[in-house]
Formats: sequence, C-alpha cells, structure tokens
Amino acid sequence: MFTGLIEDIGTVRRLRRSPDGVQLVVATAIPMTDLVRGESIAVDGVCLTVTSFGEGTFAADVSPESLDRTGLGRRTVGSRVNLERALQLGGRLGGHLVSGHVDCLAEIDSRQRRGNAEVFHFRMPAEFLRYVVEKGSIAIDGISLTVNTVDETGFSVAVIPHTLHQTTLIDRAPGETVNIETDMIGKYIERLIPRSTEDGEQARSRIDIEYLAKNGFL
Repeated sequence: MFTGLIEDIGTVRRLRRSPDGVQLVVATAIPMTDLVRGESIAVDGVCLTVTSFGEGTFAADVSPESLDRTGLGRRTVGSRVNLERALQLGGRLGGHLVSGHVDCLAEIDSRQRRGNAEVFHFRMPAEFLRYVVEKGSIAIDGISLTVNTVDETGFSVAVIPHTLHQTTLIDRAPGETVNIETDMIGKYIERLIPRSTEDGEQARSRIDIEYLAKNGFL
C-alpha cells in the first residue's frame, strides 16, 4: 500500500525485454540500505517487486498484464519515473490509500497555467471515469492528487509548484498518457450495492439498517 507522495524521481537505466515481460532497472537516490529484496515499490504508480539492488539502482520485473494495463511498456532508457516505497504502519498518511494497481491509461488533453498552479485535463475511458468524483482523490503516475472537476470525457486537477517540481508531471505535455488509479473505495461500494438480476429484480444488498446497527455505524 502507498500514499501517492513521491519520494524520488528515478531514471530508467536498462530495459530487458523477453516474451515473458520486461526487467526494469532504475537508478535512484533512495538509499540502498533502505531497500530489501522482495519489497514493493511503486514506479509511476505501478506496484513492482524489487528483485535485486545495489550501486544506486534496483531491478524489478514487469508482467505482461502490467505492460498491457499501464504505460511502463512505453518507457525507454533515460525515462524519468516517479518512485515511492510502501507505506509503513504508524506513518503519516499525507496522500490517500493507493494500491499500486493501475486501472487504465488517460491522455492529457490540455495543460495551462492558472494562478500558482498548472491545471491538467485528462481524457479517460468511461468505464473508469465513473469512479472519479469532484474533490475526490486520484493517483496519476503514482501521484496523489485531488480531482478539481469531472465532465463527460474526463477530469481536471490543479498541481501546485511543489508537486510539479518533485514529480514527472513537470515533463508531461498534451497528447502524452499517464497511469491512472481511481480511489478504491468507490469500487468496493459499487461491488456491495444492489444490482439487477437476470429477471429484472433487484438483488438484495448485504448492507442494510440492521447490518449498520450491528456493526456500530448507527
């Protein structure tokens, strides 16, 4: 689990492609003494497992599913990537709960200056846009951001100077794609609410007044 607060911008040093996937080698300023083989690290918002590390770099394997679902397959040697190590229990949750499981790609429609912020508008698939709500949280290339507005095609965010300069968003331009992870809470709610059965009747939700009272919500 992650927070969406980026710790470092790494640089892709090597990409070893094979029919089974890709091995990614990333250079980082994260101290090697802080890394452990087998731990999770988010690379542009994609949860990967550290397979080896040393001399300022770490390696991780990227599965075909991750290559299909995210933009990691489009990275090249020299690409800059956002990095975050897994959340430690007891630490401050400055962003929001991010799983590192990317839902889809979104395209940058526009980028413009507004006051002290850069406002980005992203176009994304409708099947995932339904999980995006105004003033809710969203992870863009692993960065925890607040949704400003939502429309029929996508959503916008306002990025303050600190976030812009501490992440790869400073490099992003209209026409480029980013990894999107919507807030997981919406997905769980959708899963739990009643749905119509094949004969048109409403399936009974497992959440009702009795359930809420029993579990201390009322």
